[in-house]
Amino acid sequence: MAIGVRRRLVAAVLVAGLAAGVGLCVAAQDGPPVSKGFVPLSEVKRGMMATAWTVFTGTKPEPMQVEILGVLHGGRGPGHDMILAQLHGAKPEYTGVVAGMSGSPVYVGDRLLGSLSYRIGQFSKDPIAGITPIEQMLEVRDLPASSLSHPSDKNNDVARVRHPSSVTDLDPRSPNARDLGHPDDAGTSMMQAMETPLVMSGFHPEAVRLWQERMKGTGLDMVAAGGMGSSGTTEIAPEGTRVLPGEAVSAQLVRGDVEIAATCTVTYVDEKNLLACGHPLQQLGPVSLPMTETEVVATLASPLNAFKIVNTGREIGAFTEDRDAAIKGVFGAKAKMIPVEVAIHSGTGKMRMVRFEVLDQSSLTAQAVLVALYNALLDSNDNAAETSYHVTGRIEMDGAETVPGAAPFSAPVDSWASGGDMQPAPLMAALGAAEEFNRFYANSGRQGAMHALKLDVEVIPRRVSVDLESARVISSNIAHAGDTIEVEATVRPWQQPARNVRIAVKLPARLQPGSLRVLISDAGTLDRTMDPPRLSAKPSSMEAALAQARSQHAADRIYVSLLAPETQAGVAGQTLTSLPLSMANALETLRAGQEASLSGETAIVAADAAVGGTLNGFQVLTVSIEPGGGVH
Repeated sequence: MAIGVRRRLVAAVLVAGLAAGVGLCVAAQDGPPVSKGFVPLSEVKRGMMATAWTVFTGTKPEPMQVEILGVLHGGRGPGHDMILAQLHGAKPEYTGVVAGMSGSPVYVGDRLLGSLSYRIGQFSKDPIAGITPIEQMLEVRDLPASSLSHPSDKNNDVARVRHPSSVTDLDPRSPNARDLGHPDDAGTSMMQAMETPLVMSGFHPEAVRLWQERMKGTGLDMVAAGGMGSSGTTEIAPEGTRVLPGEAVSAQLVRGDVEIAATCTVTYVDEKNLLACGHPLQQLGPVSLPMTETEVVATLASPLNAFKIVNTGREIGAFTEDRDAAIKGVFGAKAKMIPVEVAIHSGTGKMRMVRFEVLDQSSLTAQAVLVALYNALLDSNDNAAETSYHVTGRIEMDGAETVPGAAPFSAPVDSWASGGDMQPAPLMAALGAAEEFNRFYANSGRQGAMHALKLDVEVIPRRVSVDLESARVISSNIAHAGDTIEVEATVRPWQQPARNVRIAVKLPARLQPGSLRVLISDAGTLDRTMDPPRLSAKPSSMEAALAQARSQHAADRIYVSLLAPETQAGVAGQTLTSLPLSMANALETLRAGQEASLSGETAIVAADAAVGGTLNGFQVLTVSIEPGGGVH
């Protein structure tokens, strides 16, 4: 009988039995029994024999004999007991306890006992496993639906995960992250959750290593071989499609032209939900991850790193809970993902599109965006040691400027990376774009949804770094308010002859007599001059972050700024220039609270010019303003 037909027949029998309100005791001949009930922990005794089901190859679960060794009281934590068991049979005794096997249902007769979820150490000779009792897993099934609600997602089948509150950088080590076992723990003998192997399809080895570095210690750094279903397209299974206990299932963190998916085994199924894994992915609480069918291509036996090699398949719903005892999936639900589009323009004029979606989860999304962007830039014949990148685009999201029925407002992205630096240019370009995205995604003031990240990447087949060697005023150093002076800067592109850039600067008519400092600089120096960094500053609000993003100056230009002896303030990401004394005094209390910066000089951007690359350096000149001219 075909697998799909068998699934539908068993699911139909299960649903009919649930609808009738009776238990079913007929065991399937070629798969796990249709459960007649559950085995309470109080009935578990040493010497009991049971049967576990898991997929070693294909989609059909195979049985393993299980000998109950006893109950470890508090084995999963205070008040959370674990059942210790030994597996028997040719396959489990050969492969041992395999990553991806977690969630495999264990039955005593036709009653469900729990799921294989834990193992001992890394090199254990005996296939001894820990079983999560089904009683604890059912608590996840019975969580109130209200825990999934979110005001910004009233129209979604599955609500968004909670908003980030404290993530301000790209550090993956969140307080919510739970270590589910790592190869560094190979010498320990403690019980630890079976690893949930990740399939990273379409990724270069460098991108995989970056993911593992960022995810080290989170339980999501074990990457197994595998592939994505339907060549990266999202294929939705027919309505009513179910998976059976013992079959593999995957949660997608990234999908599209590339894929990152975590795989484990289904423990329990009813007409609406399933429970899997028997342990958390990261114990994130409410989540929203696509749930897919999964084919096991092969099971790799290894004393160090045994795992299942899988292909993900059709989408059948969404995972909505990631809890201590299980992850919960809802059939037919639609996960909320964040679309990312990257248009890569090569030096030959060709354009390549990379499209993918990333999960919406505070401790993982920025990492997923970074690694997928890095991979997109690596995946090109244009990439070389001297290649540079210019990344522009926009972040689309809800915000204070959004009105009902209007398009989401956007924040700009502008990031440069020059080839030949200490860090690879594709990585630096991806870091710049990901950090700009995370400025808004991880903002504690964000209340609306993130809609999309859309980027354009210009691939430049050379280094683009330009050094500012010198600058001077080539007109008279003595001027009057309202005059025009001329500044000449000498810049040197990488391994090219130096050249001079002349810039005419109109002096404001309001300038008072005295010495005037003139700043010739790159964009970074100018931005820091206009909004100096503050120690222990409060996190930027969404409005301040947007103001900062929109006020950033382009890195491929040289700027001439007048440092006038007037008060300047930086407040909420905006620079207020030429302030009267009364306003400066009013802002003094904000400066004491690190909410504002005050300076005795106002930076007035008077002129700028292109330099053909990313400029580095600055110089300060002095011009004497004489009485007369202008308004004097």
